[in-house]
Amino acid sequence: MNSPILNTRPAAHELERQSAETSMGALLLDSGKLNPEDAERVLRMQKETGIRFGEAAVRLGLVSEDDIQQVLARQFSYPYLQKGQAGLSPKLLAAYDPFCPQVESLRAIRSQLMLRWFARGRRALAIVGVDPEDGAALFASNLAIVFSQLGEQTLLVDANLRAPRQQDAFALKPRQGLSDLLAGRADLDVIARVPAFVDLSIMPAGTLPPNPQELLAREGFRNLNTQLESRYDIVLYDVPPFQVGVDSVAVASRAGGALLVTRKNYTRISHIGRAAEQLVDAGCEVLGSVVMEF
Repeated sequence: MNSPILNTRPAAHELERQSAETSMGALLLDSGKLNPEDAERVLRMQKETGIRFGEAAVRLGLVSEDDIQQVLARQFSYPYLQKGQAGLSPKLLAAYDPFCPQVESLRAIRSQLMLRWFARGRRALAIVGVDPEDGAALFASNLAIVFSQLGEQTLLVDANLRAPRQQDAFALKPRQGLSDLLAGRADLDVIARVPAFVDLSIMPAGTLPPNPQELLAREGFRNLNTQLESRYDIVLYDVPPFQVGVDSVAVASRAGGALLVTRKNYTRISHIGRAAEQLVDAGCEVLGSVVMEF
């Protein structure tokens, strides 16, 4: 009787010999979606019919279309997750459903920002919600993901030292963060990499301080921003809503640019105008606004 180990070798050898299709098969093997015997069945069908490896695997009922999309994403360095994977918030559509219309719109915004802001040598941008519950934190987290999927070394800083949300969104364990760093109680080790997205890192808000406005207004924050810009391609700041206080103005003035986030049938036009005016007065360039609908 042949050894089971020897039986796996022809499939593995065949997968290594092929080029594009081999990558598909090898990745399906590595991920546990196929076992060596299944891979041999797929290869036989592929040779008999002339179809692609992935299509043959789906026809045989060994993998799903979602499995194939996952592998294609890995082949083209476009990471995303299957639902429930990694424990991130299901509201992170860019992580779990990157081909939906909402994420297509996000990519369009990303392109505009790359052309109008980051192509000018700028590295930092504040995402400023006008009113509470307008979805600015959710927008910031999804935008950070699509920038990282572009291959940009991206850092999302939770600068909302009043009601932070990014730690929960990215399933981070409680840890020190921005506030502790600004208070001299921590260093850049507070930054956490997101394992599922190799180009994405998060700086959580950290300990909620009694003086968030004063911390963000200090010269230390300007120096920190300069340091972060030297390390990352993209630095996005998630800040408290404009109507809550002037924290957002302090952060945006250091970043140099801001994108306003509004909510359909919720945000007042007068509030948008007031926010834009104060940001400009603080020396911040307002790049535009986006409208959230939910």
